[in-house]
Amino acid sequence: MAATLVLAGCERLPMDAAQIGYRGTAMEQVTNPRLAAKITAANVLPASLPAASSDAPMAKDIYQNIQVLDDLSLGEFTRVMLAMTAWVSPEQGCTYCHTEDNLADDSKYQKVVSRRMLQMTRHINTDWTNHVAQTGVTCYTCHRGQNIPAQVWFTDPGPKQAPGMARTPTRQNIASGSVAFSSLPYDSLSIFLQDAPANIRVITKSALPNGSTRNIKQTEATYGLMMHMSQSLGVNCTFCHNSRSFSVWEQSTPQRITAWHGIRMARDLNVAYLEPLLGTFPANRLGPLGDVAKVSCATCHQGVNKPLRGVSQLADYPELRTARAMPAADAAVEAPAPDAAPAPAAGR
Repeated sequence: MAATLVLAGCERLPMDAAQIGYRGTAMEQVTNPRLAAKITAANVLPASLPAASSDAPMAKDIYQNIQVLDDLSLGEFTRVMLAMTAWVSPEQGCTYCHTEDNLADDSKYQKVVSRRMLQMTRHINTDWTNHVAQTGVTCYTCHRGQNIPAQVWFTDPGPKQAPGMARTPTRQNIASGSVAFSSLPYDSLSIFLQDAPANIRVITKSALPNGSTRNIKQTEATYGLMMHMSQSLGVNCTFCHNSRSFSVWEQSTPQRITAWHGIRMARDLNVAYLEPLLGTFPANRLGPLGDVAKVSCATCHQGVNKPLRGVSQLADYPELRTARAMPAADAAVEAPAPDAAPAPAAGR
């Protein structure tokens, strides 16, 4: 019985290990071969729809109330709508977002949210290439055929306390999935992936506090975030860090720079795109503390270091890149006067 309790948190042997760094630095990746089939099944891409012509007519000239994809032809627009249905609402179909008798109607909150998510997708594919490169993302990267992505998070209210019991002021020593069920602070995502984030720090440069912002509490929260990232990507710490000296950038792997941008991308998406939708979602879609669902590393990666094993759907759906420039004739009509404020972005 004692042995069972001691080994309960260990994974059963055998495990696979691959050396990825210098000998003597313990830079190796350890994986569980028994999880390979499950991870592979979760990262299968759906078949892409046939490409559509970019020739006129434009969708905005046929349909009403197109605010984001107003640069697409009718064929391209229809293709994206069909793909989104398969990616997000394969069971409910088009009526998950649209009212059946009036497609232009905005009364369903799902349509308002999906419009904002289209803007977010194009923002990622255009402005966050330091993280997603040219692989990019589509709705399927996160949703995988579900209305709500499986890996989103809300602010953790902490465990329910029995009457008379004191809460832990450090918000830790509670088994939480967000930090791989470790004893680290369970609200690390709230600390680092929202507005006014704390600095990600571990090592202090002074022997005593002396006003340093690098304290033990911050260190533990940082390790909580690192545990989340390791679990989300299915990798060890040495995927990004040199175990000889974890903090030294010059001895780290290139993936650490990609991860640095990924943390800031997640923060940007939460602050600029998701949290502003608080008043749009109904109460049943909010968390226990009344906040919206937010993204983290797990939302896209879902157990692999490259979402969907690095296969790019964006190559098949260039419509989800940045908005294309209008033809010269249309641009001349739409261009603001020299001294006028620029026109607002589509859908804003």
